[in-house]
Amino acid sequence: MDKKIFHIGDKASHIKKITKEDVQKFAEVTEDFCPIHLDEEFAKTTKFGKPISHGLLVSNLISTIMGMKMPGAGTIFLEQNVKFLLPTYPGDTITAELEIINFIEKKNCYIVYFKGECKNQKNELIIESTAAQMLPKEYFIMI
Repeated sequence: MDKKIFHIGDKASHIKKITKEDVQKFAEVTEDFCPIHLDEEFAKTTKFGKPISHGLLVSNLISTIMGMKMPGAGTIFLEQNVKFLLPTYPGDTITAELEIINFIEKKNCYIVYFKGECKNQKNELIIESTAAQMLPKEYFIMI
């Protein structure tokens, strides 16, 4: 298997429409049944006026990029710092973007640092994130 090569500044993205079904499934998997996400009548009484998605469901699109696109399989997610700026509603289409901003070379791996963000279909910034991931040298090269 050829090693994947990455550089500081490399970018990748992922687009997903968040559906009511996604929110329901996320609630079932995480057991987070907070009514702001699932109860239309309750949500009407909040400042949002309608149900919102779980923030971690949306921020996980950044993890999707890291695990599936850049860098991809064989990596280990180490940390993530997330700032939630605006809510995501079922029906919103989210574009997650990720950029390599730095790395540290270790004996058997690289620790790679990323800047991520998620924007909705109105191009509004809804999430800012930083993250770190371990890339084993057997699969990856950082230049």
